[in-house]
Amino acid sequence: MTDPATIAAAAKTAALFANDKARKGIGWIIVAILSPFIVVIALIAALFSGTSRHNSNAVDLCFFGGYMPPDVPADYRRNIETMQGSFAGLDDAVTEINGMAEDGQVDAILVKSIYFSLFFGAGFSVDNKGFADCFVRYEQREREVESESVNEDGEIVVNVTIETYTVATPLTSLPEIYTRLEMILGRGVTVDERNNAAEIYRHIVYGDNTPTYGLEFDDWLCGLPLSSEPFVGTNGFCSPVGANWRSMVTSEFGYRRDPFTGERTGHAGIDLGAPKGTSIRAALGGTIRLVRFSTTGYGYHVMIDHGGGFTTLYAHCAKILVYEGQEISAGDIIAQVGSTGRSTGNHLHFEVMIKGEKQNPRIYLP
Repeated sequence: MTDPATIAAAAKTAALFANDKARKGIGWIIVAILSPFIVVIALIAALFSGTSRHNSNAVDLCFFGGYMPPDVPADYRRNIETMQGSFAGLDDAVTEINGMAEDGQVDAILVKSIYFSLFFGAGFSVDNKGFADCFVRYEQREREVESESVNEDGEIVVNVTIETYTVATPLTSLPEIYTRLEMILGRGVTVDERNNAAEIYRHIVYGDNTPTYGLEFDDWLCGLPLSSEPFVGTNGFCSPVGANWRSMVTSEFGYRRDPFTGERTGHAGIDLGAPKGTSIRAALGGTIRLVRFSTTGYGYHVMIDHGGGFTTLYAHCAKILVYEGQEISAGDIIAQVGSTGRSTGNHLHFEVMIKGEKQNPRIYLP
């Protein structure tokens, strides 16, 4: 993601129009003169912050429609209306595709979330049907078709013929979808764009109140679908911060005195103190299941699905270098140490979970 300071500044700009009519007008003017890139960063950063409803107005307007104040600058209004028109076309394309599907359905929210991340304020787009086609694989199948006819003796005869037809099979691999999109775009899709799309999708599906810390967050995590593949960590763990991790532990797994409240509470992982920007590595190979850019709770955090209900969580990062759906190997750099969210200093909060049950990471680390 963009540097947090830049994101924060952009988010403050986007928030200017929230408090009263005069500030709304000033806010819209400032937003209008920002480059499209900064506008999108401001919008996405506002989603990440989860502070108040107005932060996500532009995204909500594109997805759900609604009232736009008369003082919204013409260019900005045009961007929203253009996106609304594209969304209508994408809905039509997805409906057509799903009418050809037999094994699941294309998720229209996912299609539009990625489209928004790529094209809001960009001044160009691609064919709606061609874009939606990147989310499916077409294949030819055969089926028996019965028809009736009457023979010379006046008897009804059932005729069976083989008919070839086209089936749209939804893709389940985000990397494959993005590879297809890159082909029609003629360029790469950045990690930022992929993570922005994921954050938009999460906002639309779960709303602004998705928890980022504590028991509610744990319950929410347990509700996320995990891989049906078996556990892939048979070769053992590697340390996410290097071989000297034992000398870096600043807070152990289990009960401790909460640094913010002073109360004795449970600590679901271990904290590993390190300078800001220190590389964080995947403890095991697997699939990036969750990437979030929160300003509360666990801050910028990543969860990796290792199969068999085994997951690891890496929290309070300064920067995240991977995207949801990405396949990674043990030792790959996935993020950098920071102090985002509910944190008192630069460190990695590292958790190990088996089917939602928190484990002491010391048991697994080499």
